[in-house]
Amino acid sequence: MEMKTNVKRDVYIVDGARTPFLKAKGKPGPFSASDLAVSAGRELLARQPFSPEDLGEVILGCMMPSPDEANIARVVALRLGCGKSMPAFTVQRNCASGMQSIDSAVKDIATGRHELVLAGGTEAMSRAPLLFNNSMVNWMAGLWSAKGLSTKVKQWLKFRPANLVPVVALLRGLTDPMVNLSMGQTAENVAYRFNITREQMDLFALESHQRVANAQDNNYLADVLSAYDYTGGVYQADDGVRRDTSLEKLASLKPIFDKKFGSVTAGNSSQVTDGAALLLLASKDAVKKYKLPVLAKVVDTEWAGLEPTEMGLGPVYASTSLMHRYNMRLDDIDFWEINEAFAAQVLGCLAAWEDEDYCRKHLGLKNAFGRIDPNRLNVDGGAVALGHPVGASGARIVLRLANILKRKQAQRGIASICIGGGQGGAMLIENVSEVTA
Repeated sequence: MEMKTNVKRDVYIVDGARTPFLKAKGKPGPFSASDLAVSAGRELLARQPFSPEDLGEVILGCMMPSPDEANIARVVALRLGCGKSMPAFTVQRNCASGMQSIDSAVKDIATGRHELVLAGGTEAMSRAPLLFNNSMVNWMAGLWSAKGLSTKVKQWLKFRPANLVPVVALLRGLTDPMVNLSMGQTAENVAYRFNITREQMDLFALESHQRVANAQDNNYLADVLSAYDYTGGVYQADDGVRRDTSLEKLASLKPIFDKKFGSVTAGNSSQVTDGAALLLLASKDAVKKYKLPVLAKVVDTEWAGLEPTEMGLGPVYASTSLMHRYNMRLDDIDFWEINEAFAAQVLGCLAAWEDEDYCRKHLGLKNAFGRIDPNRLNVDGGAVALGHPVGASGARIVLRLANILKRKQAQRGIASICIGGGQGGAMLIENVSEVTA
């Protein structure tokens, strides 16, 4: 019997949308993670010439779904009307979960498993739970297992106020258990390695806000769809952008991860945010069958690992390896999206590529890799101004890059992201005006 081979097929981004990114304000936000994904997906699917049931599968990245959203991709698929027979699965690669979902979709289309896939990411960081600590859990277990009144009274007498101290899931999730450092502390490590100053970080942060404001004013963020909550509230734009910020205001903020010697502040870090970003990916056959517009072609993706204490440099490793595979230099990439987890982290990536010693020791190069033109990096701003809903950011930067390539009539770009735990991801995409035979 002749065996069918998994022949690689071209995969295209045909459309995409996201919700406004909504800054956490100290209490649960108006949307759950599935609410956010449904909000982005509802209009995205409604404007397509095919039915939601024509999708092959739904894949979503999410780090912290609520207890009611186990396998949140399936929950979203059903809420979007994709039908009970629609397979769906959720992926988790920390900050790159949204990019991982796209990579998973690309592989399933490239190998012929599906023709159309809805992929992306969602996160309601404001709804990260408060958990019981171990002492409280053990005390409750003792109370539940106690037999008889006297035993129960003895257990009640063991209760201590410290039992009520909660475990903040968000803080735990943003701390690397292998090196016991928060993500902000790893950013301080990167800043120290490359002598990145506080002024440089604050200037980068200021530019991020200015670029997002400019993109909003010029209607470059047309992929952002209004979201409506259950009380009739309307959310039309990213609300973390500080148009009135300045270097003086940013300089007045105190370091939060290394209070005595550090330079990483709330102002030059990404914000805790809720949001979702979804993309439709299609094979060449699906593009032709449904006469779909083509936003970009996904060429390839690379994942890399590195020292967890400097996880912010992950884009350097993943992007360099990806470019080597295609014999590319930095000048071959027209535009870049590097997720702004921290200003120090992005500046560290740029410095690493220009540092001959670092490139030799850590990237196996003979010389420094080169310099990225700042005018070709995050041209519409980034997560310092928009926020970083961890499950969604990887999808957001791919969608933003595809739109920038179209707008600028440029050929290719790389979207890259650092990943807690010491990894990096990079996705190479090309601007294609049409699908060729």
